[in-house]
Amino acid sequence: MKKTRRDFLKSAAVGSAFLATPFSLHAQDLKANDEAVGMLYDSTLCVGCKACVTRCKQVNDMAAVDAPNDGDRIWDSPVDLDYRTRNIIKLYKEDEKYFAYVKHQCMHCIKPACVSACPVSAMQKEDERGIVFYDKNKCIGCRYCQVACAFNIPKFEWPESYPKIVKCDLCKFTNLKLKNEPACCETCPTGAVIYGKRKDLLAEAKNRLVASPAKYTGEIYGEHEVGGTNVLYLAGTSFQNLGFAELEHESAAMMSEHIQHTLYKGFIAPVALYGFLALVALKNRKSAHQVEEQKKVATEIVEKVEKDGEES
Repeated sequence: MKKTRRDFLKSAAVGSAFLATPFSLHAQDLKANDEAVGMLYDSTLCVGCKACVTRCKQVNDMAAVDAPNDGDRIWDSPVDLDYRTRNIIKLYKEDEKYFAYVKHQCMHCIKPACVSACPVSAMQKEDERGIVFYDKNKCIGCRYCQVACAFNIPKFEWPESYPKIVKCDLCKFTNLKLKNEPACCETCPTGAVIYGKRKDLLAEAKNRLVASPAKYTGEIYGEHEVGGTNVLYLAGTSFQNLGFAELEHESAAMMSEHIQHTLYKGFIAPVALYGFLALVALKNRKSAHQVEEQKKVATEIVEKVEKDGEES
């Protein structure tokens, strides 16, 4: 099928219209919410017992992990987040006299890039409480959420036949549902991590900074990073030392939201594109077939004329 310049410009205009469309209604959910819940982790109170790691696994039915070169040791000793570990305690050691612990898990961003990047809404954000959670029944395994996350949190079950994404969901379907508190917060013996509404946790963090300025760096990690997170941190050393990236205050979620939930919403645009290409291919195939038929007829006519000429 011959494609004219006019046809090309029309196709380009359609694509531009998709990209120029205002943000979808789903993007309106990516805002701060006074009822949003989260956690406040105070590194200066953590003793590194890892009770939160163990309890998280028990409550959420996750397997124990042997540390490298553990041999026949039987205790659970993960060294990082993976598909069997939603929550981890790590050690930062500056010298022989100073060390600090830090807890890593999903940050439950106010504007979660993982939610925005997911083309099928397998990664979702709760409207009321702001909890970011995963629906395995919708997932197509694209792992866009992994790429989009600024904190490298979502993990994929590579060894499984039917893999899913694994990340902290604040025990939404387990301990939070049964006891109104995530398992790690319930278990922590020193109160290093506490659960509550984000606005209350933020106020508590600010109070601690005022009450003990020499104890902390003066920063609250998660207050502004990538648009703010529902999991907040206090520490006695720089957050970069504890493994946190220095991030912008703006979230990339709005751009990915615009693309994934307008241009790719329901896969309408890709299906339409593939359908159009299929029609073009079919049309070209028919055109080629018609050309071959015309050549065949012309050849038969020429042969007939030549034969009649020879006989005469």
